[in-house]
Amino acid sequence: MTEQQLRETAEGLPLPRRVLHHLGFFGHYLHVHAGGRSGKQHILTHLLVDGAMTQRELLDKCCISSAALSEVVAKLEAEGLVRRSKDESDQRKLLVELTDEGTARAEELLERKHDFEEQALACLDEGEREQLVDMLERMAAHWEQLDTRGGAA
Repeated sequence: MTEQQLRETAEGLPLPRRVLHHLGFFGHYLHVHAGGRSGKQHILTHLLVDGAMTQRELLDKCCISSAALSEVVAKLEAEGLVRRSKDESDQRKLLVELTDEGTARAEELLERKHDFEEQALACLDEGEREQLVDMLERMAAHWEQLDTRGGAA
């Protein structure tokens, strides 16, 4: 959705709905362009930053189901981006690690992510960025309270 289409869709909505509409757009945009929380990109970059680990350790970092992680790791293995090998310290465990091709892909993904992070807020000056962070942190705390009280829809 273009910026113009977003404005046209949100026009005429009550202010709270307009804010939530825009937040929804940002969430969707980040999910699509940053690989979501459980996608191949996320797993590759975790392995690049943290190194080889067991599938269980990877599961703890990725916030997805065991079955979903197994499926993604199998796909990455089929693409030649990761390999599973026995842990030398405990032969019962399998380690998931990046191949050379997987390392190159993960480095590229991380570089694109850093570039996006630099550009994403370029339209705001430092003071506006600080104000935005303050407002978002206040909203997050409020939403967590709503969630614990059962007030979230």
